[in-house]
Amino acid sequence: MTDWLEHSVQVEVPTPVDQVWALWSDLEQMPKWMKWINAVSISPEDPNLSVWQLKASGLEFSWRSRIVKLVTNQIIQWESVDGLPNRGAIRFYDRKSSSIVKLTIAYGVPDFIAPLLGNLPIGTIVESNLQADLDRFREYAIQQEATS
Repeated sequence: MTDWLEHSVQVEVPTPVDQVWALWSDLEQMPKWMKWINAVSISPEDPNLSVWQLKASGLEFSWRSRIVKLVTNQIIQWESVDGLPNRGAIRFYDRKSSSIVKLTIAYGVPDFIAPLLGNLPIGTIVESNLQADLDRFREYAIQQEATS
């Protein structure tokens, strides 16, 4: 591994925090709003362990992740236990009739990918995609609230 890169993005969702939490904490639903996430499956033996599959620009990665901190309606913090090294947290801030959702992700860039990146503004690209994911989540949460 080479360097760790970290990115943070956030969005305000016009939905109460308990509803936003319920949607986000159902990890297997992530591919509905996260463009790069192809699949998430929760371990039947350990609900804090999940397998993730990412597809982006012709590259595919997978990893197992463990939830290391979970506080209902506040935070889900994780770290990978194998595969693509990553860690991060999704934080929820209650604004009564709305919620702030803040996503922070850090990941190790594998040595074989670093030369492919060259002078690409990887931070800008990743943050732009993560922000688009959160914007899709916002729309998903609005749709879910409208149908409930």
